[in-house]
Amino acid sequence: MTAAAFGSRYVTVTILMCVLGSQALDLLRATGTSENPLSVPKVHCWCSTYPNVAHCTWPEPSHFPPTHYIATYSERHNMTSTKECHLLPPSSSSSGLISTPSSTSEQLWICQLPSLKLLTDYIINITAVHSGRSISHLTSFMLEDIVKPDPPIDVRVSPNNTRNLLVEWSPPPTWTDLAIFPLKYQILYQWENKGARKSVTLGPFEDTKVELKGLNPGRAYLFQVCARELFGLGKCSDWSIPVKTTIPRKRL
Repeated sequence: MTAAAFGSRYVTVTILMCVLGSQALDLLRATGTSENPLSVPKVHCWCSTYPNVAHCTWPEPSHFPPTHYIATYSERHNMTSTKECHLLPPSSSSSGLISTPSSTSEQLWICQLPSLKLLTDYIINITAVHSGRSISHLTSFMLEDIVKPDPPIDVRVSPNNTRNLLVEWSPPPTWTDLAIFPLKYQILYQWENKGARKSVTLGPFEDTKVELKGLNPGRAYLFQVCARELFGLGKCSDWSIPVKTTIPRKRL
């Protein structure tokens, strides 16, 4: 649809992009004055506890007065049955009550979507409302496409001999169904050589430890681990907190 203007200050805009099947659907609808327009909610959805609960987040605009949000979702093929998201204010993300997929300084609103069905297309509608104006953003997803575990924790690196290191880690504690939905892991390690940064990514590994061989004594290495659902659903997690270690030189 194209934009339609009414008067010199009031505007209604509707932009629609729809792709059939399991592809994304995006819809923007805005009503209100053209002065100080509302910001379109930039919605990002992910599932870190497959298949228990998904979350969608969007940033609180820093340049605009407090905005009221309406968040609903429905199955794509049953849009007459609409449910409300459980909304959490930005204080929930900034306080660490809910883990977000990446570190950010933005204040994030969070929408919880519990008990979603597997292999089902969903549509979520986030509407921002302020002073008689509103703007909505719709997006569609399938739970399996937005799987993204939290990063592994407790990464430990210990020398195994003069050129080998043993790297161990623990699964993300938020991934609660390891017996039914196992994880696989990748390791990233980096070092500097003559002022240039080098890196190697290894995996996937189904175990939570791996021995790295043929490393250089006296060189400092930086290790990180990411986790992904065993059969490749969604994306790998963010990298874990880096751990730095140096292989001791062999004493003469």
